[in-house]
Amino acid sequence: MQYFTDNKVKMGIYLSSPKTEKVSEDGENDRLRYGLSSMQGWRATMEDAHAVYPSLDTSASFFGVYDGHGGDEVSKFCAKFLHQEVLNHEAYSAGDIHTSIRHAFLRMDEMMCGQTGQRELAALMAEKDQAKDMIEGLISPPKYGESKGETDGGSSEEGANSDYHGPSAGSTACVAIIQNVQLLVANAGDSRCVLSRKGQAYDMSRDHKPDLQAEKERIRNAGGYVRCGRVNGTLNMSRAIGDMELKQNKSLPAEKQIVTANPDICTVELCNDDDFLVLACDGIWDCMSSQEVVDFVGKQLKHEKRLSTVCETVMDKCLAPATGGEGCDNMTMILVQFKKPSTISTVIKEQPLASNQYSECNGSTVTSNDMPQ
Repeated sequence: MQYFTDNKVKMGIYLSSPKTEKVSEDGENDRLRYGLSSMQGWRATMEDAHAVYPSLDTSASFFGVYDGHGGDEVSKFCAKFLHQEVLNHEAYSAGDIHTSIRHAFLRMDEMMCGQTGQRELAALMAEKDQAKDMIEGLISPPKYGESKGETDGGSSEEGANSDYHGPSAGSTACVAIIQNVQLLVANAGDSRCVLSRKGQAYDMSRDHKPDLQAEKERIRNAGGYVRCGRVNGTLNMSRAIGDMELKQNKSLPAEKQIVTANPDICTVELCNDDDFLVLACDGIWDCMSSQEVVDFVGKQLKHEKRLSTVCETVMDKCLAPATGGEGCDNMTMILVQFKKPSTISTVIKEQPLASNQYSECNGSTVTSNDMPQ
């Protein structure tokens, strides 16, 4: 992912040789297995983050991919807090995951604009020795009783510097929650979630690009513009968490800003024909289509049992041999494989999916023509 300012590259500097060391992990519970891997690649910095909680509570699993731009602090912030906001919202306890996850996405921006959010962002930046200037004179000392990692109780408590409107960096967020037999996917940005059913790829999320008609209309109505496929000539996606400089129209709610964190939320009932789920940043999808990934993963799973190894193999396949073109971005991939106990097949019927896409998204029908191919 690239972010441009004043027609100069703000992010996207390449190394002389790629960093191919990978951070990988595997795990499982009684319902599923997962593997994940992330790789910096040719980029000068690693700005991806992820969150995996196979047992978010007694009935749900949580998986999230966050692809940062302009810095890694927002993606790390989301990886640390977004799932907590889902779980702690009253709607989640009432069984309304849809409302709780929408709240969590929008809540990230609110939290990062508050004092404690500022301190948390500064701490995340300081991990890479990038926070000295921000800390000095901008971040006030913690109040009595506050501890590192605590979040604001208010929606957007005014910070130590009243001119601070939140981070200029941003991040995509693509999250999957699996609760019993329901799969819910929430997405803001151009990371993507894909379901394999009988070997067919079904996009569970929409890539939010500025040239999409609905996105372009919101951008223009909020006072922005699209140039060369970028919001205000800079950002190559139309929805993201963070990027607060593009969310400053005081007359509009968060959902209608030039760039919004408001996610598309899609649900589908899982059945015994579902093979696996892939969540990945655009470093993967820029190189392989949804069906190509499903086909490749399916072949790998015939002889490779370690799911993180499958993810690593996909990234090696996508990595460019030299800088320039696709395959030079950070890469993160999570692979979730569903366990299929015999009891499931007796109670779950196959749920029909539209070509390349399931049939429910925010309560409206979605066809393959509505989704990126």
